[in-house]
Amino acid sequence: QLQASGGGLVQAGGSLRLSCAASGRTFSNYGMAWFRQAPGKEREFVASISWNGGRTNYAESVKGRFTISRDNAKNTVYMYLQMNNLKPEDTAVYYCAGHDAPIPASRFYPYWGQGTQVTVSS
Repeated sequence: QLQASGGGLVQAGGSLRLSCAASGRTFSNYGMAWFRQAPGKEREFVASISWNGGRTNYAESVKGRFTISRDNAKNTVYMYLQMNNLKPEDTAVYYCAGHDAPIPASRFYPYWGQGTQVTVSS
């Protein structure tokens, strides 16, 4: 089970931190990622992280502004997305996802949580 939280309304230039709680499976052994979907658009990849946090990957549109991280220390794995210098075009529903491999090599993620809304006002 994956549950995302932390969304909200923020002004352009502001920051938000999203969280994803992953339980019910050994998510600590697998890669995870954040995706987002804006109104009228297809879901798009935002960032991914390997099982131990050693490898990260970002969409070009968020590089230098967003940081993905994870905490495997507890039974429930937590994944985070620190979003800085937010722009109106970052407005979307953000989803966390779990992969089947320790280091995600594809964009196919079989495990999904519900989304959390992020709205950035100009």
